[in-house]
Amino acid sequence: MEKSKKIYLDFASTTPVDPRVSFWMQKILKNNFANASAIHNLGVETKKILEKSRMNVAKIIEAHGDEIIFTSGATESNNLAIFGTLENVKSIYPHIVTTNIEHPSVLEVCKHLEKNKKAEVTYVPVEESGIIDPKKIRKALKPNTVLVSVMYANNEIGTIQPIQEVAKEIRYFNKVNSKKIIFHSDTTQGINYLPIRVERLGVDLMSFNGGKIYGPKGVGILFKKRKVELTPTIFGGNQEFGLRSGTENIVGIAGLSLALEITEKMKEKENRRLTNLRDYFIQKLLKLSSEIKLNGDLYKRLPNNINITIPRLPSDLLVLELSARGIFVSEKSACKAGEAGNSYVVEALSRNKSNSGKICKKNDKKIGSLRFSMGRQTTKLDIDYTIKSLAEILKKLKRWYN
Repeated sequence: MEKSKKIYLDFASTTPVDPRVSFWMQKILKNNFANASAIHNLGVETKKILEKSRMNVAKIIEAHGDEIIFTSGATESNNLAIFGTLENVKSIYPHIVTTNIEHPSVLEVCKHLEKNKKAEVTYVPVEESGIIDPKKIRKALKPNTVLVSVMYANNEIGTIQPIQEVAKEIRYFNKVNSKKIIFHSDTTQGINYLPIRVERLGVDLMSFNGGKIYGPKGVGILFKKRKVELTPTIFGGNQEFGLRSGTENIVGIAGLSLALEITEKMKEKENRRLTNLRDYFIQKLLKLSSEIKLNGDLYKRLPNNINITIPRLPSDLLVLELSARGIFVSEKSACKAGEAGNSYVVEALSRNKSNSGKICKKNDKKIGSLRFSMGRQTTKLDIDYTIKSLAEILKKLKRWYN
């Protein structure tokens, strides 16, 4: 393989913009620059694009148009879902249930609420497989519980959570106890590969963005069921049904809408292709060394995700060694990359052992947790070259094993 060849295996961090989406956005950028709130003809035309995009998203996820709130991304959507719910409830000391492997934009909000004594939070631990037990979610529910937030698929280890089962547990609790606990799911990683019909999922609030589905960055969506009431967290112009003030990012919104449409049309075929590549990749990786451990369930994971632990090898060193060979992967999640210490997601797994039986200590910085995430451009040749390169790196760094 030529040295100039670049292999991008970090699609879980972000994706390149689909050329069809880019073309559509360029057209809008040139012709529809007016403010959608303006009453003149140019503003009206821009407003039509906004609402057409909204209705297209609503149709795809089987929702109503007024249930689609456009934001700056999934982080803002998650913040609005949690803060907006908490600000709206009348409970003196509301309770939130979530898991211990959520995205930082959920966990950090919960920690902030705890620190400022705005809410009580229960962090339900996942099983060794990286998957939550819905029964444990139900057990964590209390009379003052107002919100449950469980992600659809984990951004680091790719495990798929049984959110339909979680939704059933919440509905049962609500029915028996005459409660109205709201169920929120961050579906950012799952939107590309999993079913996203909101009624079938059983969610009341759902977050995702454009950057993970070959659309533009800086734009996201919060699905809000009609019966759910939220208090806005951004004030000013009363846009987005009064829930998200600020001039709408029309170019980004239109791009996200088209990207979601394209994703849905190719989802089934792409899932099959990537699942075959993933299984091939995992098989080759585990043969490289008896010490390599796959993080998360072998099968109940996204078709594009492989996350491994290599004991005693610093993950940042492995990332840089691979990068020097034109292979781009990540450690931890993109939002936590660069911070000292190990991945809290990998540490959250109930057991983290090498085949030698030695437990990886919590503060051991020589733990290599690598995430390889594939995408539409990934080929089998890319995987073979990556395996060959990693084998060379492990041989070079053999002294770390001693």
